[in-house]
Amino acid sequence: MKLNAKMMAMGLCLLVAMAKPTLACTNFLVTKSASTDGATMITYAADSHYLYGELYFRPAADYPEGTWFDVYEWDTGRYLGRIPQVRHTYSVVGNMNEYQLAIGETTFGGRHELEDSTGIIDYGSLIYLTLQRARSAREAIVTMARLVEEYGYASSGESFSIADKDEVWVLEMIGKGTNMQTDKKTKKSRNANKGAVWVAVRIPDGYVSGHANQARITTFALENMNTSISSKNLDKIFEPNIEVVYSHDVVSFARSKGYFNGKDEEFSFSDTYAPITFGGARFCDARVWSFFKDVNPDMKSYEDYALGKNLSHRMPLYIKPNRKISVRDLMNFMRDHYEGTTMDMTKDFGAGPHGLPYRWRPMTWKYNGQNYVHERATATQQTGFSFVTQSRNWLPDAIGGILWFSVDDAATTVYYPVYCSSTRVAEAYAVGNGDLMNYRENCAFWTFTKVSNFAYLRYDLMSADIKKVQDELEERFIRSTSTVDAEAQNLYKSNPQEAIRFLTDYSVTTGNYVEARWEQLFRFLLVKYMDGNVKRQNPDGSFRRSKYYPGVPDALDNPEYPDWWKKMLIESTGDKLKQL
Repeated sequence: MKLNAKMMAMGLCLLVAMAKPTLACTNFLVTKSASTDGATMITYAADSHYLYGELYFRPAADYPEGTWFDVYEWDTGRYLGRIPQVRHTYSVVGNMNEYQLAIGETTFGGRHELEDSTGIIDYGSLIYLTLQRARSAREAIVTMARLVEEYGYASSGESFSIADKDEVWVLEMIGKGTNMQTDKKTKKSRNANKGAVWVAVRIPDGYVSGHANQARITTFALENMNTSISSKNLDKIFEPNIEVVYSHDVVSFARSKGYFNGKDEEFSFSDTYAPITFGGARFCDARVWSFFKDVNPDMKSYEDYALGKNLSHRMPLYIKPNRKISVRDLMNFMRDHYEGTTMDMTKDFGAGPHGLPYRWRPMTWKYNGQNYVHERATATQQTGFSFVTQSRNWLPDAIGGILWFSVDDAATTVYYPVYCSSTRVAEAYAVGNGDLMNYRENCAFWTFTKVSNFAYLRYDLMSADIKKVQDELEERFIRSTSTVDAEAQNLYKSNPQEAIRFLTDYSVTTGNYVEARWEQLFRFLLVKYMDGNVKRQNPDGSFRRSKYYPGVPDALDNPEYPDWWKKMLIESTGDKLKQL
């Protein structure tokens, strides 16, 4: 039996046709003892100029034996092939399933010759297939390893964040290229290098990690250590002391390709399969550095590496923070523009007179034969969606998992709670409600895009108004979590399905409310800042109106350009603008 492609692949971003690889995506990872409430947490910003932000949903389902699953590449919608479907799949909302398992990713690319043109499983399909088939981080690693081994890996190098309610792992993977050979018995052509080389490392409890389009795992324990295993004996991963897992040929394959010739214990995954470059540090690892230095000031010493000036000064894969990290902290870390550093995007001339922390693409450019760059911060204009997950082991799975979801630019968005047991999603965020080529009313992505793009015109002023509403909503939702949890627990004791209905209704209602409130904010901003003027407000926030004509403001403010900008303008125009 062949499944309907649209039904099974819609969530794999079918609407992201013609997506192209970019320096995209950021993940931060927090273990239980590093969080304020004991939750494991990961973040993910899905950044692409071709990605439409929406909330995927795949209900749990049962399938007859012999059912097939059609695989479509997440980035492009290109058909890759089909694989056998499992008999039962788990419910998945966004990037979190009903067992509180969450997976994020960032693409590091790596050696281009290792891309496999015959693979069936791309990185996006790997994420969502795994979420439908695994209940824990360790199960996820086994599932991912076996899927690419059996069906081939169709993407370039990838880092995955994998979190369940107890553990957080980083898995890095790259293909083995295409080596077509003819089978002597069947006479059929096949790729002799099918599969991938990979390594997964558990982040120690009490530590945090991150990755942002640069492979981060360097050296790691090999099989002669009692805390690591290879894909030859994957079932041993469920022994609690296991901290490292890797493909059995991760080192030998590198030797066969001439990438590595040292001792096994000197082998570094990143240095071998994705060597660090100026761009890998400045555009990618710098985002991780900015997160690290905010939770441990000692990490400021790695600024030379983040700037791409000292590539030998590699940051560690994980660090111990100097304080506990909350879900709201992570939301704000996703809004970073390198504020307060030498890379602060609000301060240089490129920010313009209104402190805009964005630079339009391309990121690299030339002037008088010299190459220059724009910074690539965590918060960026081309974000399709982003999230922060909480997996909480002291609660039933239906209540414990929360996907804090948002669309568009993380700096000007709102993260709202979606419980992992939800059986439907808010209409404003649902798949099919608009796309990049078709504007839709009552659509979260377009509503948030309206606000962010309008704010880019006068960012210094409008961002403050946006932050007020952002803080109001997110703080309210976070404060309400304990109340919602308690009500759901009471219902769960006697009727788990009633608790799930309650959490679903709450998640859906909250999502639709956020979109409506943001539309209201857009109208407020449009009225307040139209034509470069700023309408004055009363203490209660209402606009001050003329006592003679209520439809007219009593006065308008015209904030001047900053002196540094006036100076630059005068220096570039001479006496042209001088008043005589």
